[in-house]
Amino acid sequence: MPNVKSNFLTRIAVSTAIAGVLLSAPLAFASPGHGQGHGSVAPEIGAPGNAADVTRTIKVVMEDNFFDAETIEVRAGETILFQIENKGEFVHEFNIGTAAMHASHQKEMMMMMEHGALDVDKIHMDMMKMDMGNGMTMEHDDPNSVLLEPGQTAEIIWTFPADAELEFACNVPGHYESGMMGRVHLKS
Repeated sequence: MPNVKSNFLTRIAVSTAIAGVLLSAPLAFASPGHGQGHGSVAPEIGAPGNAADVTRTIKVVMEDNFFDAETIEVRAGETILFQIENKGEFVHEFNIGTAAMHASHQKEMMMMMEHGALDVDKIHMDMMKMDMGNGMTMEHDDPNSVLLEPGQTAEIIWTFPADAELEFACNVPGHYESGMMGRVHLKS
């Protein structure tokens, strides 16, 4: 029987090579990722919410390599409490952003793997503060995103903008490319 993690790593390498070719053209992003200073987000995707403003809770389950929902429906301006659980055997991320932001963030997540801060099934927290150059770190503490090891849970409180083309995605190398993403449908 083939080793699941070995096969997965091979798929990651192939997906990453394809993504590298597709993403190698110069692009401009308003990314809330590691290079923009943690704790800040691009206002076009919304903002961290306050617990007092939460109108409802949405549970999100992450498995290998899919979310339990393909679409999340929210109202413009609505504040949602996301309860996120990783039921898979691999590290997964829940990240709210635009397609362009996810493309940019995928490069940063690849850098995390290349620097040893992230393995297929383990986050090396002691390496997350490592300086990757130009003041960039790997702390992964943006308010629109959580990175979870197998069995972990987390919460995000998020207030959605009036209008945006948003996705929720896992940007761990190879996961987005294998379909681990979904659409945020904003209703007026």
